[in-house]
Amino acid sequence: MSDAAQPTAAEVRAAAEAVKTALDRHLAAVERGTGKDAPTVTEAFNELAAAAEAYDELLFQRYNEVTPFDIPGAVPPFTGPEPEAISVLIRRDYTVVEPQRLLAQAQRVEAVDDDEAAAEGSGRAGTAHALDVVFGEFEADEIASRHKEFGLEEGDSTLWVTALDEPAEAGEWLETPFEQPEQDRVICRFDASAVFDDEADDDLEDDLRPAPAIIGGLDDDEDLEPLDADR
Repeated sequence: MSDAAQPTAAEVRAAAEAVKTALDRHLAAVERGTGKDAPTVTEAFNELAAAAEAYDELLFQRYNEVTPFDIPGAVPPFTGPEPEAISVLIRRDYTVVEPQRLLAQAQRVEAVDDDEAAAEGSGRAGTAHALDVVFGEFEADEIASRHKEFGLEEGDSTLWVTALDEPAEAGEWLETPFEQPEQDRVICRFDASAVFDDEADDDLEDDLRPAPAIIGGLDDDEDLEPLDADR
């Protein structure tokens, strides 16, 4: 991001103040409310989540720092009626890192000897044809679990479970299957990203980092004496 597009320090501080205000409102709503499902508590929760997410984004854009708030994957508690039908939305991103492996898998499924581009693994048409063959033959979950065998590298993925008013009619949504669902329809979501792995690795490195040396400790030639159990 260019410097011109970066938020100002004042904007970041204003977002931080918004989080503080939303935090106070949420606590007040909880203290006055009758439970987590009270409308005022839910509204305050949503405001706090939105404020925290906005602050986290501005903080990263300005200072390349993040907050400990678990914004990715967090959704407000579902407060609608008990769903009688659901829709599961899944997105998985991949990078084709080994085209030859992908093409070989496609050739095992379907003869593509007459497709020179696919046989040689050159050009976009060959890879596109191989993807068409592979994803037409294997279940998406199987490809996800065996992605390396298909020459693919996993990227980010997300799974959303959303509530429906009633079961959809056959073919009803096929023309526009990926329209953004209304947020209050989302029951739960599960995200996977290398970003989370990197953060976990950083935390682990911090945990495993050796303790600092004791200043003014023992001399190199001085032995440790056993502790006196009666001391």
